[in-house]
Amino acid sequence: MNSVKLTCVVIDDSKTQRTAVAKLIKNHINLRFIADYKNAVDAQKHMGENNVDLVFLDIEMPLINGFQFIDSLKNRPQIILISAKEQYAMQAFDYDVTDYLLKPIGQNRFNTAIKKALQNNIEVEENEDDYIFVNSKLKKVKLLLGDIKWVEGLGDYIKVITEEKNVLILSTMKSFAEKLPEDRFLRVHKSYIINLDKVEKFNGSQVEVCGHSIPLSRHKKLALEDALLNSQAH
Repeated sequence: MNSVKLTCVVIDDSKTQRTAVAKLIKNHINLRFIADYKNAVDAQKHMGENNVDLVFLDIEMPLINGFQFIDSLKNRPQIILISAKEQYAMQAFDYDVTDYLLKPIGQNRFNTAIKKALQNNIEVEENEDDYIFVNSKLKKVKLLLGDIKWVEGLGDYIKVITEEKNVLILSTMKSFAEKLPEDRFLRVHKSYIINLDKVEKFNGSQVEVCGHSIPLSRHKKLALEDALLNSQAH
């Protein structure tokens, strides 16, 4: 694991905190410090210029808070949230962050968080396209992408229907869709995402997936046709 170097940025409106976290990063053998930002807007502008593996992110900031910043990310790196308050811990869990550190950050607690980040990085590198991890009932659950039949929106939750089980997750459809590869899954309705490999037939208003009829929005029919053609081409 010593050969791994995670590139890092720090986003915090406190210069003192940015300096303290940057020092911890620079002193860690498996981390490489790239930049720090005093707010999330500046980070949004410049992060795309670098390949970022890990973001140390404050929650309470002007302009855009930490959670809003996470929502804005299309290709999300690992996130370690940092805060002086414990009250955001449950919300942080919903965002599936790597860890949640309370200020001031001690060396041992910092090292524990980095171990998690390094382990996550290895899991992603081993087989990036074959599975994802989700939080369900206070546990990390591994979902094989090939086993997912469809995803159904249920208010504040989503239900993932797989070959063997149904998994209930506290998430929006939008954020969960971003975890799935676009060439294998398609959102065909405001409340449904389907696995393109599992489609058996469809018409103007329904898609049949593994013998189950799922509603198809009118404006998604062409997108479904294109996606199925592309998936067959691959």
